[in-house]
Amino acid sequence: MSDIHLDNRGLHPPEPMIRILEALDNMQGPGKLTAIMERQPRFLFPELETRGLRYTCEPNGDGYLLTVERDA
Repeated sequence: MSDIHLDNRGLHPPEPMIRILEALDNMQGPGKLTAIMERQPRFLFPELETRGLRYTCEPNGDGYLLTVERDA
């Protein structure tokens, strides 16, 4: 199981989305990705759903905490 943590603060769209998708593509087997975001990544959600990934995106201080879980 691999865990990845990204700090996407200070990045302009679409860079946070690109970083998240690249990290998920490189993830070996099941795992969890967490990312600190300044904005809610609404355009990312449909892509995560297409890939069959579970995710939550909750307010966290002055931004959002995205958590994506992958079973395999």
